[in-house]
Amino acid sequence: MEIMKLIPTGKDYLWGGTRLREEYGKKIDLTPLAETWECSVHPDGPSYVANGIYKGQTLAEVLNAHSEYLGTKVENGELPVLVKFIDAKKDLSVQVHPDDVYAREHEGDNGKTEMWYVIDADEGASLIYGFQHEVTEEILRKAVDTGTLDKHLQKIQVHKGDTYFVPAGTVHGIGKGILLAEIQESSNVTYRVYDYNRVDKNGKKRELHFDKAVQVMEMKVTSNVNKKSRMVKYYPGCSRELLCRCKYFETERIQVTKGFAFSVMDSSFQVLMCLNGYGEVQTMDAEQKPMRFSKGETMFLPARLGRCLVVGDAELIKVRC
Repeated sequence: MEIMKLIPTGKDYLWGGTRLREEYGKKIDLTPLAETWECSVHPDGPSYVANGIYKGQTLAEVLNAHSEYLGTKVENGELPVLVKFIDAKKDLSVQVHPDDVYAREHEGDNGKTEMWYVIDADEGASLIYGFQHEVTEEILRKAVDTGTLDKHLQKIQVHKGDTYFVPAGTVHGIGKGILLAEIQESSNVTYRVYDYNRVDKNGKKRELHFDKAVQVMEMKVTSNVNKKSRMVKYYPGCSRELLCRCKYFETERIQVTKGFAFSVMDSSFQVLMCLNGYGEVQTMDAEQKPMRFSKGETMFLPARLGRCLVVGDAELIKVRC
């Protein structure tokens, strides 16, 4: 059992930029490079193992052969999360994701509840989170047809370090100038409500999914915007901040200045995503070499790995179920 450093799959969606390649070391020949699916077993964007005995295999192949690496909390033998970097040089579409029940019945996929941690944001950058007032299907259809949907949407100015929890059914859109880490259910189901009449590289408008979207979206006023909780605990050599805890995942932000000790128990795998800095992860296994990491790299830590120590100077996102 060993720590697996992961190689992501990239996505060249038309709203993406170049920061993931230029600042985060992603050697992916796509322009734009909108997303990197850092820890993923989804067939639409698998991640690969970069080291050790599983080098070259997809993470899905490894976990299919070793479901015990997921931990006892994962009952169906499938990795429940998908971890991404997202670079929005332009606005994303106005969109919504279905819940598990609807997605499994209509799409053969999981639903998509997600959270965002804002790594960086241009001055004045904003995102869409729900509606300013209650709407109906008729109101929304007319607004989409006339290009006036903006007046119904709630826009929130964002800053570096903000966290947003986005339950399935919440209409949303990441705005231009935002770089973030996204932790979500393992799913690739998105219903576009409005896409600003843009065209893709082939000159075609991207498909909208209005009829499905209105079946799954919350149309009431969205007043409960879940931002950073500021639950920070300080320890010698590090700090820990709980960003989000829901039925699908638990996410912490770890700031390491010297060392951070933690345990990977038999209940759950863990994922470490380096947002800034560098360091190494040591285990109690004398035969296992420390796993070095740097900005932009992501690691999968199998359940039952035991006591671990991160040494270095780094900002990390830590995910478990």
